[in-house]
Amino acid sequence: MAPLTLFQPSREQDTLEHGDDGLTAPDGLGDPARLFATASCSLDTIQQEMERLEQGARRLAVQLRLALEPDWLWAVLTDYAHLSRFIPNLASSRLLWRRGNRVGLEQVGTQQFCGLRFSARVELELEEDREAGELRFELRSGDFRRFDGVWRVDSDSSSTRLLYALVVQGKPGMPIGLIEQRLQQDLASNLRGVQQEAMRRATQLGR
Repeated sequence: MAPLTLFQPSREQDTLEHGDDGLTAPDGLGDPARLFATASCSLDTIQQEMERLEQGARRLAVQLRLALEPDWLWAVLTDYAHLSRFIPNLASSRLLWRRGNRVGLEQVGTQQFCGLRFSARVELELEEDREAGELRFELRSGDFRRFDGVWRVDSDSSSTRLLYALVVQGKPGMPIGLIEQRLQQDLASNLRGVQQEAMRRATQLGR
C-alpha cells in the first residue's frame, strides 16, 4: 500500500485534471472509479486523475491494468511490515495492531526537496474487504489534516485492474502546490512498486 509517500512512472502515463463504524469511502473520495469512466486505460499504462477540492484538499486517483492474478496484488498490498522494501520513498511501515479485518499502521514517508530531506508521518486505520477487493484507509493522526483513500483490485476476462485513490489535505503552512506535484508522481510510483513486487513473487512462486 503504501498509503503514504510525499513521489516516476515508467512507460506511458495519462493525466487529466478536473476543477474544483466500518470504514466507508471518506467524504470527498466518492467512487474513485468514476474518475476514469470516460477514459480508456491500456494494458500496463498508468492513468492518473486529479481534482482540486475546497480548503486546499486534493483528490487523486491512479489506475493500472495488468496481466496478473488479483491474489498476487492483494498479498503485496497487505504485506504491511515489508511495504517499505518495494514502495519508493516509504521509509518505514509498522503494523501497530490487528482486530479481525481492521489494521492499524504507522508509516513514514521521505522526500528530498532542493537538497533538503523532509519526512511525514501518518497513523492509519485500514479495513480489509477481500470480497470487494478493497483496502480502505483513514487518517487517525499525523502530519496531514486528511489522508484517506482506498486501494482496489478487481479483474475481468482480459486483465486485472489496480486502483489507488486518495484525498489529501495538508496542515496550515504546508505548500499544497508542492505536495500536489509530488503526490502526482508518487502515486504512480506506488503502483509500479506494487506491480513489480507482485510480478516478482508470481515469477518466483509460480503463477
